[in-house]
Amino acid sequence: MKLAILGAGAVGRSVADLAGEYGHDVVAIADSKSAVADDDSIDVERALERKAGGEPVGSGAPEDAFEADYDALVEATPTTLDDAEPGFSHTKRALEADRHVVLANKGPVAERYDELRTLEADSAGSVRFEATVGGAIPVLSTIEDETPQAVTAARGVLNGTANFILTRMAAEGLDYEHVLAEAQDLGVAEADPTFDVDGTDAALKFVILANVLADGGFSLSDATVEGIQNVPGSALDLAAEDGRTIRLIGEATRESVRVGPRLVPENGALAVSGTRNIVQIETRHAGSLHSSGRGAGGPETATAVLSDVGRLE
Repeated sequence: MKLAILGAGAVGRSVADLAGEYGHDVVAIADSKSAVADDDSIDVERALERKAGGEPVGSGAPEDAFEADYDALVEATPTTLDDAEPGFSHTKRALEADRHVVLANKGPVAERYDELRTLEADSAGSVRFEATVGGAIPVLSTIEDETPQAVTAARGVLNGTANFILTRMAAEGLDYEHVLAEAQDLGVAEADPTFDVDGTDAALKFVILANVLADGGFSLSDATVEGIQNVPGSALDLAAEDGRTIRLIGEATRESVRVGPRLVPENGALAVSGTRNIVQIETRHAGSLHSSGRGAGGPETATAVLSDVGRLE
């Protein structure tokens, strides 16, 4: 397939870099200020070198990516809330041109799912979004294989930053602020970690899961969300005395979305350590299915994007 990639951050760059290994051609890549496009195939290596060197990714305007002869648009711009712009408009434009869209951007699927599905129904193109939930972990494809109707709930840990902080607090007896500073020094947490530690990032992913299970009807405002900022070290110590620990657990059903700190068995499946993620899918016929792995990162998320591209062929 011919891919046009919007977004030249870690995920967009990784998709461009790995596309050839999956048998796809990149015909355009754009960041917020520039683009390079060629209907046959762009020089990906040169474009990424320019981006890494602080130069424009190409000599064209971002708009040029839409004019390329592409089969699938990869939407990898940063996630935004509320109106999910500009990601939603990018997706709308591609679908109205009867092109496929593969989303790494959570915004359109979490905040405007019903509109997205309406656009898809009127288009010859399809929308896929495995990369929006759990990075490299095949969460949505597992639900698709089981069928959403046969899945009763999805729960688990879907934010590596929060999980790293809770893991370190429990292991070392350290307080939240100390471990947060450590996580920032290591690059595990952003300079402004609010999106991760207040539960918003995890909630968006569980909203997407609820939308898949219920065929729409959810946005972030429908989720009950509590972060980890107020979890004291003493709570983790007390939990350990009882053979338990605390994790930021989300749960999605057809009726609700909840995210917050929860007690889990210390040696249980949900007590993953470090930045690792896990999702537990409850099914009517196959019992409880567990998938665990890296829930973020450029190459990891790019594999989910490119797997989706493969499913479109």
